[in-house]
Amino acid sequence: MTESAKTRHTPGTPCWVSLMVHGLAATQEFYAALFGWEFRPGPQHLGPYVRAVLGEHEVAGIGQLPADRHLPVAWTPYLATDDADATSENIRYCGGTVGVGPLDAGDAGRLVIACDSVGAVFGVWQAAEHLGTSGAGLPGTPVWNELITRETASVGKFYSCLFDYREEPVVSADFDYVTLQLDGRAVAGIHGVGDVMPRDHGPHWMTYFEVADVDAAVVRIVELGGHVLRAPRDSAHGRLATVADPEGAVFSIVHSVS
Repeated sequence: MTESAKTRHTPGTPCWVSLMVHGLAATQEFYAALFGWEFRPGPQHLGPYVRAVLGEHEVAGIGQLPADRHLPVAWTPYLATDDADATSENIRYCGGTVGVGPLDAGDAGRLVIACDSVGAVFGVWQAAEHLGTSGAGLPGTPVWNELITRETASVGKFYSCLFDYREEPVVSADFDYVTLQLDGRAVAGIHGVGDVMPRDHGPHWMTYFEVADVDAAVVRIVELGGHVLRAPRDSAHGRLATVADPEGAVFSIVHSVS
């Protein structure tokens, strides 16, 4: 779960989620209607970009892809760092690839966009004026990030090399899952799904957003032009569903167990 952004995040903590889309205005309308987000201008270092807010809480970012860039539309988590340049070098050392940066995002901070050792895209954020997501746990905020991959062992080593994580396996005969822990607290998960991984969709990060009512949110998503990929279901952590927005960005919604 993400922590409050009133203080700096411990390095390795997911601190922000961002989405790059082709239709910025239409995407804002979708998420405003779904989560009640309002929008403020954000750093324009990579083109038009807005920050989603709930009251005074900044919760996520949405940017406009250049018209000639046909990239997958996906939510991307950013992991906190105190030194984006050093983390960039460490990504390469640990077996990943740096795609963008390190570069400054105006006065907000410094960022890197990279791929891990199995090809999943993630970001790194060195905060300056913008410390990241706040209001964690409120409906409409990101509450969990999970890497979906074929198996946890090799990529777990990548992330533990990159940050000071302790890997904590979830013991189950048929469930390959590891939590990444900092200061004794789980901050992210790695889910090994084996052959269930779609051939057309490789390893990727999944962001979970809190909602007050999963079933009602699923109905609203369909009304707004989105899609249901996995119907609402109960889990040990609450009721959840996996969905996609009108441009195909996949995310999960959850009503967490208190």
